[in-house]
Amino acid sequence: LVIGCGQCFQITCSKSPHCYSGKSTVVTATNLCPPNWYQDSNAGGWCNPPRTHFDMAKPAFMKLAYWRAGIIPVAYRRVPCQRSGGMRFQFQGNSYWLLIFVMNVGGAGDIKSMAVKGSRTNWISMSHNWGASYQAFSSLYGQSLSFRVTSYTTGETIYAWNVAPANWSGGKT
Repeated sequence: LVIGCGQCFQITCSKSPHCYSGKSTVVTATNLCPPNWYQDSNAGGWCNPPRTHFDMAKPAFMKLAYWRAGIIPVAYRRVPCQRSGGMRFQFQGNSYWLLIFVMNVGGAGDIKSMAVKGSRTNWISMSHNWGASYQAFSSLYGQSLSFRVTSYTTGETIYAWNVAPANWSGGKT
């Protein structure tokens, strides 16, 4: 099982006295947990392979177990991401650089690749920056923008045409 940013998982607390019986929650993976090779996997190296570790926000954790339980054993399975309202793109950048944070990706939820097309350019491949952020080093100011997003898991490509008007600016979604 490859776990990546944007994928959704149903998580259930299992085999702990701190678990709330029969409760589960669905979470979206937002980043990968880096390994700590200087720590044992059971004593601080929670992210060391082959261990899978979900570092959950308090509201999600509290759906599964008592908050002060700390680390709990979980069972998990990949599930489709249920989203409404379509993909959202948050813009940062300047005259020569564009950074896009992609949100609300339904279905598989993950992103393998992304490209941008200005109203006066061909498709420009974007490089992965971090999390669900992709960047292009191109002058795209003054152009309306379209995006092409391809899923890692399914290979499906979604085209989001004319998402941003020609007068787009950083900080907008």
